[in-house]
Amino acid sequence: MSSDNESDLINPLGSVRRMCADKTMTYKCSTLRLRRKFFSVFLSMLTFSFLLLICLMFSYITEPLAPVHDIHPVHKYNINCSAIYDLDPVEAGKALLIRQKQVVEDDDDNLINLTSNCPVFLQSRGYNDVCVSEEEKNFPLAYSLVVHKYAWMVERLLKATYSPSNIYCIHYDQKSSAQFISAMEGLARCLPNVFIASKREFVIYASISRLKADLNCLSDLLQSDVKWKYVINLCGQDFPLRSNIELVSELKKLNGSNMLETSRPSKLKKERFAFHHELKDASFEYQKLPVRTKEKKSPPPHGIEMFIGNAYFVLSRDFVVYMNSSAVVKDFLAWSEDTYSPDEHFWATVVRLPGVPGEVPRSQPDITDLMSKARLVKWSYLEENLYPQCTGTHVRSVCIYGAAELRWLLNYGHWFANKFDTKVDPILIQCLEEKLEEKQQLFQSVASPTCHKKRRDATKQSSSSSL
Repeated sequence: MSSDNESDLINPLGSVRRMCADKTMTYKCSTLRLRRKFFSVFLSMLTFSFLLLICLMFSYITEPLAPVHDIHPVHKYNINCSAIYDLDPVEAGKALLIRQKQVVEDDDDNLINLTSNCPVFLQSRGYNDVCVSEEEKNFPLAYSLVVHKYAWMVERLLKATYSPSNIYCIHYDQKSSAQFISAMEGLARCLPNVFIASKREFVIYASISRLKADLNCLSDLLQSDVKWKYVINLCGQDFPLRSNIELVSELKKLNGSNMLETSRPSKLKKERFAFHHELKDASFEYQKLPVRTKEKKSPPPHGIEMFIGNAYFVLSRDFVVYMNSSAVVKDFLAWSEDTYSPDEHFWATVVRLPGVPGEVPRSQPDITDLMSKARLVKWSYLEENLYPQCTGTHVRSVCIYGAAELRWLLNYGHWFANKFDTKVDPILIQCLEEKLEEKQQLFQSVASPTCHKKRRDATKQSSSSSL
């Protein structure tokens, strides 16, 4: 190899200069210079991008998550829940004072911000510490949550019923605020067994849309990989009165039957489905309402005998599968489109159809709301006759419970209750959460010692991290 060639290999720039000395190489020379300039710029940009990426990665790794003990996603009050349960007059007076002067509203935006960082949300709200016994693992439950406001109340309902073995469908009203919808989407993003209904309704009070909201969730839940045993529907102002492991134990005893109210309708209730109803504008909070016309409806299809109840249920998987594929049920649903509050006769009637899984025979006596454990509601006109007086307040004759009813609620025998509102009495929800957690841990320690050990280990780790 010549010395010129060796020099060219060592110093390519000298080679370029010699090439440029030749007039015939002028065009090639210009091209090489442009390429060399472009390559230098490209190399500089690539180096800068790489350094920027390293800086970003380093800042992400070295910036720790906010300490869990510094996060207060739900306001906690200084109250002794055991004393509230025991009806201690001093603590009851303290709870009443808090309710009158110190209620702190939990903002939907706070939940949005918290769920924007899923690891912090899961840790701060205790989802990472939820243990599952073998009994719960082998008996998963499904939930249909039809909600439209109070995002933190929905989250607290979800947490109180939560088990990793369960599956949860959230149906939010299409009319809900953007903040509420964002908060619900955040819950579904952070929790792997929580999802948003694939089809969502503009829910109108007492119309077919309320029933369709639950049906949409039931359809989605059947498509889930989780082979749940029972499904429970709830609204945003419901709350459990049993821990998950207690509920599993109770539902096993149903042995495939269903739990819901189903009674023969009074003459007044019959008018709800004897006449055609049309949606009309309303001048108060509901905006629209089904209004009765003078047009009489035809009798129910297939000779179906009508029963009435409420919108809430505990249904077996077999019942839902049957209902989802039944032509008779589909015809009955279509017939119910123009009735008033069809969710209050649909489930009560379908469960009485001959041959449905978990059938309640038509000859069987009424199952009232106090006989059905699915949902406890306290009506103002029945207080002091069937149950003690409401210690909260009333909305449309329904009691919004107060803290003084904690003991009664937990011991009455129902699985869920309505209505709760942290703006009316935040102490009751806080104490229910505490009592349910105590019972969950107690029953799990007996049913699954390994689960109990995991809880102790999690507690030790939490204590160590806070030191």
